[in-house]
Amino acid sequence: MRITNVECYLVKVPGPDPAFAWRDGLPGSWPDGDGAVLRICTDEGNEGVAFAPRKGLIVQNIVDRLLRDELLGADPLQREWLWHRVWELDRVEEMPLYVLGLVDVALWDLAAKAVGLPVWKLLGGYRTEIPAQASTVTYSSVEEFLDVADQIIELGYTSIKLHAWGDWRRDAKLCAALREHVGDEFPLAYDGSAGFDLADAIRLGHVLSDAGYLWYEEPMREFSVTAYKWLAEKVSVPLLVGETSDGAHMNSADFIASGAATGGVRTSTELRGGFTGAMRIAHLADSFRLRAEVHGPIIPHQHLCMAIPNNTYYESLITSNPARRESIVDSDGLVHAPTAPGVGLPPGLDYPAELGQHL
Repeated sequence: MRITNVECYLVKVPGPDPAFAWRDGLPGSWPDGDGAVLRICTDEGNEGVAFAPRKGLIVQNIVDRLLRDELLGADPLQREWLWHRVWELDRVEEMPLYVLGLVDVALWDLAAKAVGLPVWKLLGGYRTEIPAQASTVTYSSVEEFLDVADQIIELGYTSIKLHAWGDWRRDAKLCAALREHVGDEFPLAYDGSAGFDLADAIRLGHVLSDAGYLWYEEPMREFSVTAYKWLAEKVSVPLLVGETSDGAHMNSADFIASGAATGGVRTSTELRGGFTGAMRIAHLADSFRLRAEVHGPIIPHQHLCMAIPNNTYYESLITSNPARRESIVDSDGLVHAPTAPGVGLPPGLDYPAELGQHL
């Protein structure tokens, strides 16, 4: 089997309705824009696709300039070889993180469809359902956060992760208030969205430690592994690290070796090099008895959550008030394993006819 065609299709993707906010200093939700679908075809009729929800023009440019010529004529089942080739090209291109995994996702989709299995089973398969963790956007006040938390629990979710304002004092008051509001046994986590320096990260970390939070995620930009090592030495709340930093499993290894990954590492197809990069990270973490928590609510991550034994939640984003439960989460707060072959494309978008077989 050989790759005979590589195409990139632009797809209109509506922004969230209503729009939502992240922490202070960051833009909020994205507006309407172009996503992209990468499609890889072969001489035996097998095809695979991968979806990028934003910045489609950038994806299309890299496919047209760089990736198509690399892929044409290659064996699509040599995923490891092609994964390494994409990283080789990255040496001179410095591709955005969200592009590095697209080829790999499309190749796994192709292989899984060829044998009639969902990707999570082709990856090995571990479970058929997993709890969803409600991951908030940033609301206006402590009172609104507590109201949304009540709604989240009523919807069936059994864990909450906060995205707050990025002011350590204000965030600390919120984290303490939410713990008091939901009681000692309800699992809570906190994501700083890289809003702090080391001193303030330590201050907030002590509050999270005292409140018994599951983990403390990305309080600082992940450029300095040493800063995270120092943070881990100062606070007892487990640190969940390696979400947005470049280098896939190689970078995750440095976080682990430094002693910074006290709560585990993040893994994803979108930011850590596709399914191949994500699974390398999961196996690496597992060898040290650490967790590899899957980051973000996209379709490939439904598959990762079912394939990785040391992952505990599917991250389900709550973007509105009134709160709305994500459609794939049932009334008991569970996400179930996909059953269709391959990965799947997001429903409800206006795809070109050439992608009809993948819907």
